[in-house]
Amino acid sequence: MTQRDFNQASAVAADLLAQLQATIGDVIRGKDEAIRLAIVALLARGHLLIEDVPGVGKTTLARALARSISCDFQRIQFTSDMLPSDVTGVSVFNQQTRQFEFRPGPIFAHIVLADEINRTTPKTQSALLEAMNEAQVTVDNKTMPLPRPFMVVATQNPVEHHGTFPIPESQLDRFLMRLEIGYPPPESERQILRAASSEPVVDIEPVLTAEEVVEIQESAALISVDEDLLGYVLALVEKTRRHEELSLGVSPRGSKSLVRAAQAMALLDGRSYCIPDDFKSLAIPVFAHRCVVNSRHASPLKKASHAEVILREIVEETPVPL
Repeated sequence: MTQRDFNQASAVAADLLAQLQATIGDVIRGKDEAIRLAIVALLARGHLLIEDVPGVGKTTLARALARSISCDFQRIQFTSDMLPSDVTGVSVFNQQTRQFEFRPGPIFAHIVLADEINRTTPKTQSALLEAMNEAQVTVDNKTMPLPRPFMVVATQNPVEHHGTFPIPESQLDRFLMRLEIGYPPPESERQILRAASSEPVVDIEPVLTAEEVVEIQESAALISVDEDLLGYVLALVEKTRRHEELSLGVSPRGSKSLVRAAQAMALLDGRSYCIPDDFKSLAIPVFAHRCVVNSRHASPLKKASHAEVILREIVEETPVPL
């Protein structure tokens, strides 16, 4: 593909993505940035962790995204008594054929909502690791690919900790980004109340097909990233690893995630190349959940907020390539 053809394809993709953003925006009122980041995660072949209080639209966002791209959607309500097989599936003996048959679990869908993921045990949480990292599931020594596109949207309530299990760092590192939706602005909430008797997600007309999403994902991976911008990413990452208030900095997977997210952001904006603002705007949602705050520098804020404060300082003091 020539550069001219790629530019034309990028422009077409940007128009479709603008329609996608507007369609989801008709359902999730007043939260354009959250919708934008969710689409970026999808285009970058990443997974999304939404950490927020109940009732702000976490489930609706995942459902609206799946319906807008004409993809299968499955919701897994995590509880303390769930088993890994409840997620991945189980082999059942067929009395007629005298053979074991695999019955796939809810993980075999395009968009999977892992609702309240921190309410299940680490053993069950780990059932998602292979799926999120390699887009496949292994059961009884048999490896099965997951559908494309594949995306996990996980939620957790940051306020209530009774009966929850903290998500381990190895699991957190599999999420491309973490975000908060927050309460809607008053006028947007007024519109939500006016439409309280309807179900807007059901009325969504798909904007893209699963095949088109995969094509756009492949286009996002071809977005140009200048060497100076890669150096900027490395500078940010190195500072997180050396910062005295952080006991764990950003991993190489984290730096790759920022580059992929920036490429997706550029495509969403109709560009065939990345700019510094792509990286600056995405650094905190991509990096914050990967950093662990040193206990010696405990903050009255929750640790996630403390990590965001530190990262914001790092971003502000790191020279941006011109």
